[in-house]
Amino acid sequence: MLALVVSLQVKPGHRDGFLAAITADAEASAANEPGCVSFDVVVDTADDHHFFLYEVYRDREALEAHRASPHFAAWTEAAAEHLVPDSRQVTVTERLLHES
Repeated sequence: MLALVVSLQVKPGHRDGFLAAITADAEASAANEPGCVSFDVVVDTADDHHFFLYEVYRDREALEAHRASPHFAAWTEAAAEHLVPDSRQVTVTERLLHES
């Protein structure tokens, strides 16, 4: 399984717009993408404009399907509006272990 770890910095005054956009993307991913195993959005307790996404996909094909989806295109547009330019850092990892 592939896991994306994404760090994002939201512009001042854009937190609500960001949350609406990322919620729509996360909900659509979970509901419409069989290859999306999980999609978590978390906020830094020291900075309420610094967020992390933790997304797990079954395989590379599932990740590519996510990136080709209409809701991801909408998210990409919203990100341009709400994120601090060049603040997004995406790391693609392989999930080795998961305990519930």
